[in-house]
Amino acid sequence: MTSITLEKLTKVYANGFEAIHELDLEIAHGEFMVMVGPSGCGKTTALRMVAGLEDITSGLVRIGDRIVNDIPAKQRDIAMIFQNYALYPNMTVAKNIGFALKVRKVPKQEIQQKVSDAATILGLTEWLDRKPAQLSGGQRQRVAMGRAILREPSVFLMDEPLSNLDAMLRVRMRAEVMQIQRRLGVATLYVTHDQVEAMTMGDRVAVLRAGILQQCDTPQVLYAAPVNLFVAAFIGSPAMNLLAATVAEGANAVLVGSQRIELGPAVLAARPALQRYANHEIVLGIRPEDLAVNVADRSTEVLQGDVVLIEALGSDQLVHFSTDARRIEAEGTFAEANSLTEGTLIPRGEVVARVDPRATLVPGRRGQFALEPLRLQFFDRSTGEAITT
Repeated sequence: MTSITLEKLTKVYANGFEAIHELDLEIAHGEFMVMVGPSGCGKTTALRMVAGLEDITSGLVRIGDRIVNDIPAKQRDIAMIFQNYALYPNMTVAKNIGFALKVRKVPKQEIQQKVSDAATILGLTEWLDRKPAQLSGGQRQRVAMGRAILREPSVFLMDEPLSNLDAMLRVRMRAEVMQIQRRLGVATLYVTHDQVEAMTMGDRVAVLRAGILQQCDTPQVLYAAPVNLFVAAFIGSPAMNLLAATVAEGANAVLVGSQRIELGPAVLAARPALQRYANHEIVLGIRPEDLAVNVADRSTEVLQGDVVLIEALGSDQLVHFSTDARRIEAEGTFAEANSLTEGTLIPRGEVVARVDPRATLVPGRRGQFALEPLRLQFFDRSTGEAITT
């Protein structure tokens, strides 16, 4: 029953750059934790500190009951799977998978049996006599996983292991990685920059920005209740629509450009703090999935706009439409700014809706898009924090 615990983990380089700031995180035994964020946010640095490949400036790393700060990487009882596979090119698949057991002087017959069992699980049986150069990217990644499995470690660490694969293979390998991890029941820390990968794989997802943990929760909570504008804009594809809005007198509606969206008592009951923002500007968040081509019995609230572009995706379509609201770009979603600034308000009110593929809309014409007020998100304009209770 081994867990991974990070307590105020901090990394400051010699030049004064702080890559990780007091990171607190606990990964339970058997849990699949995904750490996600834009390039340069510190996620790989954090992983390497857990692995013992990067010095720790301050804070603690625990694996199970042991503090491992000063324990060499090879003695931490971990298995790490890298982006570049890290296979021995002169060895066959079988020898690559069984290498750790050979080093530990496990009997040859036992190694052969365990390699055979792992190859069966990973679908590598017919390639055991081949060398890495003769394999596809997906097969090489399976070999790397097989080698990690046979080590029978206390924890798994995975550093963007699927990023070198093509899109279709990545989808298939996601499922395979998850199935193997579930079967082994080992605490796993998985690093990726791909939020779709994070949301589909993680039991919980930790979102990092500029070395600081923004939010850690289940994918469903991150999507439905982001704690700030960064998480709101980073999680979701397409990204959440963020618009400048003003809370009306009495907080019973929000004004979005020249349009008024009634909120109703249920919204105020769910988010009573909105009343403090009456007559003040906030940031309104609308998920593309929460906008639908207006149907009379679906909602009385609509957002109108001129259709600019339609992207047909088969199972649905993305409709871009313009409004006279001000769209807000959450600076820092892919950069490292610490807060919104006045420069992030731009006079372009384009909104994206994900709608039914059978919806008939025409570019250049007016469209009406229904929305459910209870699904709207609200953020403080100055701090970027979610407005909740």
